[in-house]
Amino acid sequence: MKKIKLSDQTPIYCLKSAEAIVLDDHVQGYFNHGIKLKDGDVVVDVGANIGVFGLRASQWYKNITIHSFEPVPTIFEVLKKNSNLSENKLFFTHQMGLGSKEETLEFTYFPNSPALSTSNPDMWDSNPNAFRDAVKGSIKNSPDSFWWSKLIPNFTIPIIAWYLRKGKKTVHCRVATLSSMIESNNIKEITLLKMDCEGQEWDVLMGINDSHWDIIKSIVMEVHDVNGRAEMVRKLLKEKGFSKITGEKEKSLEKTNLINLYAIR
Repeated sequence: MKKIKLSDQTPIYCLKSAEAIVLDDHVQGYFNHGIKLKDGDVVVDVGANIGVFGLRASQWYKNITIHSFEPVPTIFEVLKKNSNLSENKLFFTHQMGLGSKEETLEFTYFPNSPALSTSNPDMWDSNPNAFRDAVKGSIKNSPDSFWWSKLIPNFTIPIIAWYLRKGKKTVHCRVATLSSMIESNNIKEITLLKMDCEGQEWDVLMGINDSHWDIIKSIVMEVHDVNGRAEMVRKLLKEKGFSKITGEKEKSLEKTNLINLYAIR
């Protein structure tokens, strides 16, 4: 773990400096297609990683409540440090994943690229070309401060992709349902449900009881569009009362099956 400064000199704890900067560069992208927050709102962040979103939201909005969920112990320790760094006493951290039921799952942790950690490594293992395309896109569309990355020759992409997945480890982590967390934390409203859970997004949605859908006012989520999943999610959200659902592909991920969905009532 190390402490660095982001582009505006905001301090942050991280495992990989470059990854923290890229995650910070992505934060503004969550506020597209009608997604808004204001002082006093409530955010549930599923797959919070090191807590960049929570740190920024705590800067931008007064008295904002954030419930951040991160299952991998090494990453969670950094998330906890950043919640303390934010000085937001309503920035709560939970060392667990969310899914369709209470259980213990095996997660794959990538020390060289912690943000890729997942309980569903098959999504990349089964299609290594897609992973290389994601790496290539991320490099070519990296933040301006990484201007030099655009000079990286294409023939090195497979080597970089191999390095990012090198040394993977397995850890067993607790998984709960979102509804159980809503009840145990006495959450009355969720202004924004933010999900970036590396392939487990459908399971997270299946862990929401019918009685809790109405308290969720907006959603932004990354969807791994395999076997028609994006359309399944759209249909479910429409059934649950979301009137505007917008899909968007990031430039860096155009050649992958990753889609960002934005939903508001």
